[in-house]
Amino acid sequence: MDELGQSDPMTSGAGQRLGAPETLGISTLDPGLRPPTMPPGRHVTIRVRMLDDTEELFDISQKASGKVLFDLVCSHMNLIEGDYFGLEFQNHQKMMVWLDHIKPIIKQLRRPKHTTLRFAVKFFPPDHAQLLEDLTRYLFALQIKQDLSSGRLPCNDSSAALMVSHIIQSEIGDFEESQCRSHLLNNNYIPEQMPLIDKIMEFHSKNIGQTPAESDYQLLEVARRLEMYGIRLHPAKDREGTRLSLAVAHTGVLVFQGQTKINAFNWSKVRKLSFKRKRFLIKLRPDLNSSYQDTLEFLMASRDCCKVFWKICVEYHAFFRLFEEPKPKPKPVLFTRGSSFRFSGRTQKQVIDYVKESEFKKIPFESPHLSASSGHSHGMVNGQKSLELCSHSPDGRQPSPLTSPLLNDACSVRTDDEDEARRKRFPTDRAYFIAKELLTTERTYVKDLEVITSFQSAVGQDEATPDSLKNTIFSTFEPLHKFHTGFLREVEQRLALWEGRSNAHIKGDYQRIGDVMLRNLQGLKPLTANLHKQSELLVELEKSCRVSRKLETLCKDFELQKVCYIPLNVFILRPLHRLMHYKQILERLCKHYLATHVDFRDCRAALADVSEVVDQLQGSLIKMENFQKLLELKKDLIGVDNLVVPGREFIRLGCLSKLSGKGLQQRMFFLFSDVILYTSRGMTATNQFKVHGQLPLHGMTIRESEDEWGVPHAFTLVGLQQSVVVAASSLTEMEKWMEDIKTAIEMAKTRNGPSSELLTSNLTDNKCPEDSSVEAESEDDMAASRISLERPTPHRGNTMVHVCWHRNTSVSMVDFSIAVENQLSGNLLRKFKNSNGWQKLWVVFTNFSLFFYKSHQDDYPLASLPLLGYSVTIPSESENIHKDYVFKLHFKSHVYYFRSESEYTFERWMEVIRSATVPSSRARVLNSKESHLH
Repeated sequence: MDELGQSDPMTSGAGQRLGAPETLGISTLDPGLRPPTMPPGRHVTIRVRMLDDTEELFDISQKASGKVLFDLVCSHMNLIEGDYFGLEFQNHQKMMVWLDHIKPIIKQLRRPKHTTLRFAVKFFPPDHAQLLEDLTRYLFALQIKQDLSSGRLPCNDSSAALMVSHIIQSEIGDFEESQCRSHLLNNNYIPEQMPLIDKIMEFHSKNIGQTPAESDYQLLEVARRLEMYGIRLHPAKDREGTRLSLAVAHTGVLVFQGQTKINAFNWSKVRKLSFKRKRFLIKLRPDLNSSYQDTLEFLMASRDCCKVFWKICVEYHAFFRLFEEPKPKPKPVLFTRGSSFRFSGRTQKQVIDYVKESEFKKIPFESPHLSASSGHSHGMVNGQKSLELCSHSPDGRQPSPLTSPLLNDACSVRTDDEDEARRKRFPTDRAYFIAKELLTTERTYVKDLEVITSFQSAVGQDEATPDSLKNTIFSTFEPLHKFHTGFLREVEQRLALWEGRSNAHIKGDYQRIGDVMLRNLQGLKPLTANLHKQSELLVELEKSCRVSRKLETLCKDFELQKVCYIPLNVFILRPLHRLMHYKQILERLCKHYLATHVDFRDCRAALADVSEVVDQLQGSLIKMENFQKLLELKKDLIGVDNLVVPGREFIRLGCLSKLSGKGLQQRMFFLFSDVILYTSRGMTATNQFKVHGQLPLHGMTIRESEDEWGVPHAFTLVGLQQSVVVAASSLTEMEKWMEDIKTAIEMAKTRNGPSSELLTSNLTDNKCPEDSSVEAESEDDMAASRISLERPTPHRGNTMVHVCWHRNTSVSMVDFSIAVENQLSGNLLRKFKNSNGWQKLWVVFTNFSLFFYKSHQDDYPLASLPLLGYSVTIPSESENIHKDYVFKLHFKSHVYYFRSESEYTFERWMEVIRSATVPSSRARVLNSKESHLH
C-alpha cells in the first residue's frame, strides 16, 4: 500500500465513526493520509459496506485498479494497517471473491453500480499483539462480532458468552443488570443467545472498568484461540469421495471434516500448490519419516472454485511467509501457460516495519460507545475529542516504542509577541537559569518520588508483602518525599522573588540560590546516610516477588500504569541520581560566579557537602545500576532462569544480524561479563525476546571477517563449542561491539565470575538446533498460552531493548550510566517540519528519551520519543527558522525543532540530548569520528 492520503468524508451519520478526521492528520510529517492518484477516464460510484454495516460511496475512475479503490477506502478511515483487509464481492458465478489489486475495476465488476463490495478482514495473524493500532484491533473486533452472529465462528457456550460480554462492555459500558438484560433481549450476538443470557451477564459484571479498546483486546484474545478463528471453508472431496473442506491460515493449508481440523500442511512442508480443472493439488516435500504420498489431490466443485482457493493460498503464503512483495514475472512473448496471478501488497513483515519505521504520530483511536437504545455512535473518529495521545494499549504497552508525539491544537501555542514580552520581563543572568534548572528538575524529582509513595501504598495494602519490605520502602521514601516537597516550595519562592513576580516590596538580595541549597543539603544529609542500602531494597523486592505471585502481579500491574513511565526499579534509584544532579548544578554555579560574588561561598560549601555524600555512595551506585539493569533485562527475556547472579555484569545490548543457512537474520544480542546471549523477538502478546543461543566468553576469540563472507561490518565469534558470524549495521557499531567483546573476553580470563552455564528453561544445549523462523516462534508461544483463557501477562513494550531492536542499534552500560546522570526537565517550544506554529510543552529527558507533557502538573507523559539513532544539530539558514536557541532533532526523514528560552538552557538541552543520540563507546571519550554533530 502506498503512503495514502486523507479523503473527504463521504457521508455522515452512523458511518462517520469509521471516517477520516477532516482536519487532524496522523503523521507529524505528512499530516493525514493522502488519497491515491486517480487515473483519467469516466467515473463510476462504488458502494462499499463497512464492518459496522454502514455503507459508503466512493467515486472512482473505471480504469482504476482494484488497489486504487482499496487505498481510497483505507485513506477514508485513516487506516494505516490496511494490508490485513480486503474488499470482497459476489462475482457473476455467485462466488465470493476478493477484489484483485492489480486488475482494473472494470474487468472485475460487471455491473459496478449494482455491486456492493464488503470491506473485511482478509489475513488473520496468529496474535493480535502484531496489530499495532487500536483502530485495526477495533475493525478485527467488528469482524469477530459478524462471524459470531453468522455462525461462522462456532465455539462452546462458555467462550461464546465470554466474547459477547466483551462486545457489550464495549457497546454499553459497565454492567448494570436491568440495562444489560434489556440490551441482550434487543440485540442478537450469537445464534442461540437466549439460554446464555445469564452466563453473559455474569461475565459482563466482571468487566467493570474495561475501556472499549480493552474490550476489543479481550475479545480477540478469546477468539484467536478458537479452532475456527479466521477460517473460511472451501468445500472439497478426497480421492475416496469423502466430503471435506479446505482452508488456509498463516501456518499453511488445513483440512476440515465438518468443523474439526483433521490435517494441516505447514508451508515449510509444501513444495507446490496447483490446480487442474476441478482438482486441487498439494505437492509435498519428500519426508523419509512420513507415509504421505508426494502429491495430495482434492476434488472441488469447479475449476473456478479451485482457482479462487488457490489464489487465496498464494496470497496467504506471500503475506505471512515472504519478507517483501514478490516481483512480477516477465511476460512470455509467444504463449502463456497457467495463471499470471501474484500477491500484490505489503507482506506482514513490511506492514509491521512500515508502521514502526514511519513512526506514525497517532491520534489515539477510541472505539465508539453505543447507547443501548439507539445503537448510534456517540464517539468521535480517532479520538478527535481526546487530548491524550499515545495512551497505553489495553495490554499496557504503548502502541509502539517509537511513537513520536502529536498533541492537537487544544494545546497551548505561544505567539512570538508573548515570547518577546516574557523575555524582557525576566532576568537574563546565567545564574538565574542554572537555578531555574534546579527548580524544573526538582519538580520532576518530586513527581518521581510520588510514584514510589503511591507504589508503597499499593504494596502496603497487600497482606502477602513482608512487613520488613513495607517498612524499608516506607522509611526510605516517605521522609524523602516530605523533605523534597518542602525544598521545592522554597526553591519556587526564591525563583519567584528573583524574577520579581511576588513580594517585590520586600527588601533583600534574592538573586541567589546557594543559601537555600546549603541549608537544605545539610537537612538532607541524615536522610541520605542509608541510601547505600537501596540495593538491599531491590534484592528484597525481587525475592518477595519470587515468593508471592500476588506481589509479582501487583508490581507488574503498577509498572504498566501511565504514571510509571520508566521501569519501577529506576525510580527506586532516583535519590542517588538526584544527589549527583545537585553536585552538577552547584559545580556550574561555582564555575560561573566570581569568588567575590555574594552567592559563591554558600554554593562552594553546599558543593563540598554534597560531594562528600556522592563520593561515599559512588561505589554502591555502580553496583546497584548493574543489578537494576539485570533485573530489567530479565523481564525482557524468555528462556533464562538465572540471569541475575552475583558477579555478572551487563556490558552491551543491541541488534546484530546473524548469518545462518537462511541468510542474515536480525537478532538481539546481550553481552555480559561471562556470556553472550542472542535472541529474537517472538510475535507474542508478552512482547519479550526469546533466547536462541548462548556463547560463553571463556575461551572465545573474535575476528573481523567482512572479506570472508562478503557481508559489510561482519565479524566472527569463535567459541569452544560453536562459531557465530554476525554483521553490525555500521562501522561504528562494529567497532563498539568488537571492542566491548574483546575487553570482556580478557576480563573473563582473569576473574572468578559466575558459571557461564546459564540455566535456561527451554534451551537444553548451548546451541539452538535451528534458528527457527518468526512464524515458528509465534506458534510455540501460542501453544504455551493456550493453556488458559486468561489474557497473557503484558510487558512494557517501550524498554530500551525494544528501541534498539526498532532502530537497529546498540547501547552499553556506560551509556546507561551517563543517561541517568544527564537528566533535564523544562518547558520547550516544539515545531514540526511542515507546520508553522510553535507548541509549548513540558519536556522531561531521561532514559535516552524525551517525555512530553502539557504542563509540569501532569501526572504522566502523553507521549515519548526515544532518541537512539537520532542526531541533534542546529538548523541551517535554508530551513528558515530565524529564531534564537533552536536545536533540531532528526532521524531519517523525521525532523523536529525545539526552542529553549536562553543560551544556557539551549546548551544544556544540546548537551543531554547529545549524550543519548551519540552513544559513547566503553570507557573512552568520544573519538574524532563521533564527536561532531552528525
